Amino acid sequence: MTSLLLATLLALSVLGVFQGVRLYRADTRLPSDLALALEVGATRATAVGSVVDRMGIRWAPLVLRLMGPKRVAAKRRRIDLAGNPAGLTIDRYAARRAVYGALGALGAFAMLLNGKLVAALLMVAFGLFWIEVGLWSAIRVRRDHIERTLPDFLDVLAVVVSAGIGFRQALDRVADKYRGPWADEIRITLQQMDMGVSRRQAFDELRRRNDSEQVAQFVTALQQGEELGSPIVDTLIAIAEDMRRTDAQNARRRAARAVPKATFAVTMFMLPGTLILLVCGFVYGANVDFGAILGNG
Repeated sequence: MTSLLLATLLALSVLGVFQGVRLYRADTRLPSDLALALEVGATRATAVGSVVDRMGIRWAPLVLRLMGPKRVAAKRRRIDLAGNPAGLTIDRYAARRAVYGALGALGAFAMLLNGKLVAALLMVAFGLFWIEVGLWSAIRVRRDHIERTLPDFLDVLAVVVSAGIGFRQALDRVADKYRGPWADEIRITLQQMDMGVSRRQAFDELRRRNDSEQVAQFVTALQQGEELGSPIVDTLIAIAEDMRRTDAQNARRRAARAVPKATFAVTMFMLPGTLILLVCGFVYGANVDFGAILGNG
């Protein structure tokens, strides 16, 4: 029974991770409803897809009531920052919380019956935090991907705009050549503009959906340039250069922080381990009689 339960937990965990981080917004279809597009800022499937979702969807309203409005709003924001991976919505999140919570509680009860307190605590942690781990991972992967893509995207956009194409049409053309979360975000922004949302509001929504300094910098500079009447090409090139300069500074900071960590690892682990291996090899090769040394011979 215990082995079957652990195997079920492992299978659902692996399924949840792969479903949570492998898909971007481009893998689902944009909704036609403007209110829905503004609510999640992205795509949202209407049908429940995964096995876990189907198992827990009936309990989703109860989970949402227990969470309360403030926590639901905060969690909706985090789902939005993650890019709604695999069509994840707040209802699907609640369904998965219900399923993982039930499995964690059942696993903890089985472990306690076998007298395994530590394993029971691990099962409780699984039920409470497993979906949060997948959400955190999706947010981090998506933000890193956007920040890597954005400077090159702006360079290409500046070239297209300088060729005489309007900014709206240039965004559409360049976004079609890219894949990944940033191109998805641009398509969402264009979709909202097609629905009648002003360009300023659409880009404000773009900034709200992304927890990234570079995205905020891009939107702010774009809006300031529009207000001041600056040429859009010069603005795009300046933003890309600033982003690359910021990336270089961040890389130097990360390298500076990595040096003490590497020194600590070498001093605390590698050096003592090397000395132990040398001493053991010397003693073994010298055929030292420890019994005679200790007076046991």
